[in-house]
Amino acid sequence: MTSTPMSTPMPAPHSFQVDLRGLVDLLSHHLYSSPRVYVRELLQNAVDAVTARRAIDPEAQVGIRLSASGGRVTIEDSGIGLTAAEAHSFLATIGRSSKRGGGDELHDQALEATRREFLGQFGIGLLACFVVARQIRVVTRSARDPRAAPVEWLATDDGSYTVRELPHAARPEPGTTVVLEARPGAAEWTVPAKVEELARDYGSLLPYDITFDDGEGGGPRPVTDRPAVWERAFPTPAARRVALAGHCAELFGFTPLDSIDLDLPVAGVRGVAYVLPDPTSPAHRAGHRVHLKGMLLTQRADNLLPDWAFFVRAVIDTDTLRPTASRENLYDDETLAAVREALGARIRGWLAELAASDPDRLAAFLRVHHLGVKSMARHDSELLGLMLPWLPFETSAGSMSLQEFAAAHTDIHFTRTVEEFRQIAPIASAHGLGVINAGYTYDADLLALLPSVRPELKVTELDAGAVTERLDPVPTAAELALAPFLATARTRLEAQSCDVVLRAFQPVTVPALYLDDRQARQERDRTAAMESADSLWSGILGALRGSAPRARLVLNHNNPLIRRISGLQDEALTGTAVESLYGQALLMSQRPLRQADSALLNRAFLGLLEWAMHSTAHPTDAHDGKEDQK
Repeated sequence: MTSTPMSTPMPAPHSFQVDLRGLVDLLSHHLYSSPRVYVRELLQNAVDAVTARRAIDPEAQVGIRLSASGGRVTIEDSGIGLTAAEAHSFLATIGRSSKRGGGDELHDQALEATRREFLGQFGIGLLACFVVARQIRVVTRSARDPRAAPVEWLATDDGSYTVRELPHAARPEPGTTVVLEARPGAAEWTVPAKVEELARDYGSLLPYDITFDDGEGGGPRPVTDRPAVWERAFPTPAARRVALAGHCAELFGFTPLDSIDLDLPVAGVRGVAYVLPDPTSPAHRAGHRVHLKGMLLTQRADNLLPDWAFFVRAVIDTDTLRPTASRENLYDDETLAAVREALGARIRGWLAELAASDPDRLAAFLRVHHLGVKSMARHDSELLGLMLPWLPFETSAGSMSLQEFAAAHTDIHFTRTVEEFRQIAPIASAHGLGVINAGYTYDADLLALLPSVRPELKVTELDAGAVTERLDPVPTAAELALAPFLATARTRLEAQSCDVVLRAFQPVTVPALYLDDRQARQERDRTAAMESADSLWSGILGALRGSAPRARLVLNHNNPLIRRISGLQDEALTGTAVESLYGQALLMSQRPLRQADSALLNRAFLGLLEWAMHSTAHPTDAHDGKEDQK
């Protein structure tokens, strides 16, 4: 930069029309997430100055040069520039901007027509750079008034500044040069490599040529990289996919399963969504990368896409969406809501296209992200119908799609918990009962919607009666012979609100099956509440008692252990054995144990232990017992 002649007198200092130290504290600790944003402010001011210059002189040669060395950061543009009066007005006052016009009606009209192209909207400007700077020096010359002399604006972090005119030789052409000197503790932000990294991160898609020079003799290097990779022409679709995959790896650190174009010309949005190669939680809020008119706004926009689109990471450039005051996220207004809905429609359309034309790619996607599609299908019956042949479910016949399962079962039963399904699945499979595990995320909602797209199907929650009816009955004579045993078993489990039935079922290795349903659980909870309530509530709850079926312990007559227990002559031992079977079946179902269930398990364990000890101490009795069982 050309130095100021010594003969030029130093003007009296002025004070900012703002508490500068308070402003810097506000920006550093409350508005901006990191001092790194000072590079964005420098680029933003330079780009807006060039845009304003082009508005009054479309043929002007414009460019932006950024450099860093020795604790200084310099940016030079060939933009609109400032006069001395404008420097006083615009550089030291919050809410003012040189982009508001300079009094010339024709020029002001041109600027107003292009105002929507400006990046800066909040008037903080160069003052924000004091988050890292001890001193800011600006040398500027106005393009509006070619006769005006260049101006130096010199500000320090104590809140004072000076403005003076310089000889014409100090800056022969219109434009602005800004030099920042790092303050103590902020030198890391002015290291050349860091400045270049930040400039590329923020400014790679800006509309003007920007270069960076680290002062080490290698010459200036380009910062901008236009057009965006998703807008470039490629010889083949495969070449475009490769380029997009490389872009995703550079930005997000992963190679995508696929890419989805997110162009919305009417909404001024252009970009791409990359499909994650690994599963991720639906509760995870993805951070998307958003550029505003080419300038990076944020890398963590979590309100750009619908919540269900958690399986993609997006990068877009937009002309229409509004930034927040910190310019580090999107303002969630009606425009953003409409764009979010439209982008969600693009993702759904991509899935529909895969289903119609590339089932192998769709299958690969669903192996990883079926939860995301299930989440979408809950709110989109058309998508549910489209995805029926592809969405996997855990069923009593193995993992398969709903369409495959419905081909074999028009009556579809489901369980609401994984534990209940795992207990019943082997028995249901052996007896031709179609059961789906709806204990996983979204599955119960989808099954409830299934009749809306396949009216011929009947979908009901599995209940104890439906299972019992499918199991083989025991011959009447055999059941009559075991009537005393069944009476003892029912008496012992009466306190648990559990009935006992005898059936023959497969697999034979399962001695007993514990079954209940929602109504049975509600009745059990009502009984427990009634027992602990006062007399008034106990009466009310008693009046509400319904005729809902109780839980059932289904004993397997095919199982050898059940046959031996049913032949015991000792009624007390029979009762203890039945309680043990109940406890074992309850544990196998992995349901939460009530206090009464825990007490029963302890009682049964101790009873069997005492019987075993007694049998060991009296082998004759034990031998007689065995003879009795024969």
